[in-house]
Order: sequence, then C-alpha cells, then structure tokens
Amino acid sequence: MSRLLEQYRKEVVPKMMERFGYKNPLAVPRLEKIVVNMGVGKAIAEKTRLDAAVTDLAAITGQHPLITRAKKSISAFHVREKMPVGCCVTLRGRRMYEFLDRLINVVIPRIRDFRGLSRTFDGHGNYGMGLDEQVAFPEVSVDKVQHIQGMNIILVVRNSNDEESYELLRLLGMPFARDQSPETGRPAKVG
Repeated sequence: MSRLLEQYRKEVVPKMMERFGYKNPLAVPRLEKIVVNMGVGKAIAEKTRLDAAVTDLAAITGQHPLITRAKKSISAFHVREKMPVGCCVTLRGRRMYEFLDRLINVVIPRIRDFRGLSRTFDGHGNYGMGLDEQVAFPEVSVDKVQHIQGMNIILVVRNSNDEESYELLRLLGMPFARDQSPETGRPAKVG
C-alpha cells in the first residue's frame, strides 16, 4: 500500500470527519484521479518532439500516455483536424498516490524560487497546477532532454467543494502559499 494512501486512511479521514462533521468515512472527499497533460504544439514542425514528450511522460508516470489530437483545424496555427498535438495520462489507485507522493516530496521542493502553490480551485473542488519543466522529476535525465517541455497536472477530488478540497490536499502535504492576494488567488509579493 502507498504511504500517502495509508496516511489518508489513518490521519486525514478522522481529521476531515471532525472538522466538517461527516458521520460516515465514505462521505469524506477523496482523490479520484490525477490527469497529467503535455501539450506539444511544436510537434507540428518537429515530429521528434512528440516522441520525446511521450517518452518523458511515460517515465514520469509509469504508464503509457495517450496521444491527444486536434479537434478542429486552425489555419493560423497550421493545425489540421486529428493532427497529434500532445499526450496525457490518467492515473488512478496506487499509481495515483505514488505519483502525488513524489510530486509533493521530491518535485515541488526542486522548483526554483518556489513560494507555495496557489489556492485557486475550479469551483467544484478540483485543483490544477502547471510545471514549466519536465526535468524537475528525477525520472527524467537532464542529459537526455533535447527540449524543455511543461505540463499540466489536474487533481480531481470526489464529494467535495473548494474549501474541503483545499483542506484535504493540505492535510496530504501540498505546500500551499500562506499569504495570498484575495483578487487573484496568487501569492502576495514580498518586499
């Protein structure tokens, strides 16, 4: 069993039940899935960029990525319908908790000038964040990377609203920023 899953069951569920007054442990919000997406718009000109993104995403998640394709043609971007433009992976169960554990304890501390994650949720309790470089993950060898590629990470939480999701992720160890601007939800500037 994953260390983070065990922490969720033994520590987070009782604290959430006490704080929000749940009577049943199954009513407590839980992480349903994590979606990791890499948009590779430059793959239109260079086909090797998509192959490199697929290889890196497979190494990061431990699962083979799905190639995403354009839904419609956009002439200004030289994109035709059904042209490959990215890749994504949906993680569930044990792999999801292992990925989240690595994200919290290994990847986020390696981010330069990190001041905490934004507290902005989508209104339904789901949380999204972006990373600028895939080399923050230890699975990706910096020497073999030809192109720096960013990614989006979406955490989908079941049975939740924004406040409950924030508390759940905070208890799991997500390093949210403490002082934030109320208008933007971004960390307040220091100094």
